Amino acid sequence: MASTSTSTSTPVGSAAAPPPPPKESFLRRNKFIFPVFLAVNLSVGAYIFMNKKKDVGTEAGEVSDVPSSSVSSTVAITIVAEKQATVPALVQPAIVHEPIPEDQQRELMKWILEEKRKLKPKDPEEKKRIDEEKAMLKQFIRAKSIPSL
Repeated sequence: MASTSTSTSTPVGSAAAPPPPPKESFLRRNKFIFPVFLAVNLSVGAYIFMNKKKDVGTEAGEVSDVPSSSVSSTVAITIVAEKQATVPALVQPAIVHEPIPEDQQRELMKWILEEKRKLKPKDPEEKKRIDEEKAMLKQFIRAKSIPSL
């Protein structure tokens, strides 16, 4: 028996390859990169911002944290020297006022006492403090002479 086999054979080299998957965008393939990049960027920005605030807040005589390189230390020294040269002296002589007469001081203390009487204390401690202040004001008002400040 001779059997003739009719088989449908496919050639070995022409096997059907699966279609390539659809190409996704870079951000969809790497979803974790964008949040990490954003967090790192915000952290570095906050660090730089805080260091700038610290440098601005120093007084003219102080030198802030400066790296040990000679170029940056020279720049920092020149900046401090420029600040000292441009900042005018803020020290002003004390202004001496005329002494307030005793009768005006007594009137002022009476007015303060009236205002203290109008206050409504919130707790017992505050009431005790206000009562002590009122007693002290009454002593000053009744005294023959008011101590000068």
